[in-house]
Amino acid sequence: MAATPDKFQEAKIVSRRDHTKELWTIRVALEEPLTFRPGQYATLGMNTGTKRLERAYSIVSSPLESEVEFFFELVQDGALTPKLYELGEGDTFLMRRQAKGLFTLDTKSGHPNHYLVCTVTGVAPYVSMARTLAWEAERGTLPGIRLVVLHAASRSWELAYHDELTHLAQTFPWIEYIPMVSRPWEHTGWRGEVGRVEDVLRKHLDARGFDPATTTAYVCGHPTMIENAKGILQRRGFNKEFVREEVYWVPKKHG
Repeated sequence: MAATPDKFQEAKIVSRRDHTKELWTIRVALEEPLTFRPGQYATLGMNTGTKRLERAYSIVSSPLESEVEFFFELVQDGALTPKLYELGEGDTFLMRRQAKGLFTLDTKSGHPNHYLVCTVTGVAPYVSMARTLAWEAERGTLPGIRLVVLHAASRSWELAYHDELTHLAQTFPWIEYIPMVSRPWEHTGWRGEVGRVEDVLRKHLDARGFDPATTTAYVCGHPTMIENAKGILQRRGFNKEFVREEVYWVPKKHG
């Protein structure tokens, strides 16, 4: 099945980095620039005989970059990611010309505080936001906001953007990065936060004075974490309109 020219364009992989056996990053060059807002997603596709497989993936890169970056987790029984996993530098796939999504930074409420919570690949939209805000800060145009990124994974080596976000947090006063792992015994040198998001979400929220009147919360990644985090935030007094969510997959039903 050929690509529909008005809807798709070709994306060519210019670099690939494997973080673990199941986590990897690619950067792609496009035929035409992709217009998007930090936090939005692109729909990627591949043709397999008479069928085109398509899936949405959050964009890691800033709209200000010339290449577009994605962060994947291999899902063995997934429809598209196993095929993307086989691709390397120079290979191509399809991308819809229009980015979509409402999981973007809240600029309408006037809230100065933004609490960004995620698991593993759920950090992707937050990296896009942070890179863009860093660019604005360097040019003196950053609005008066504060970001706290709570990034959870089972193991420390799954925190693929740990070094970049740590550097940003050390460079700029408006962003703080809190990495955490739920299996610290697998990394004896780990000195960061431990546990699951649900264990520490409220602690870090309250410690920074992030109350519902001044804060917008964001949750992205694992669906179970998202549901639990939304419950905690609701009990803390957050209205639904100030809790944004991006679910990366829907759990399979059993029985």
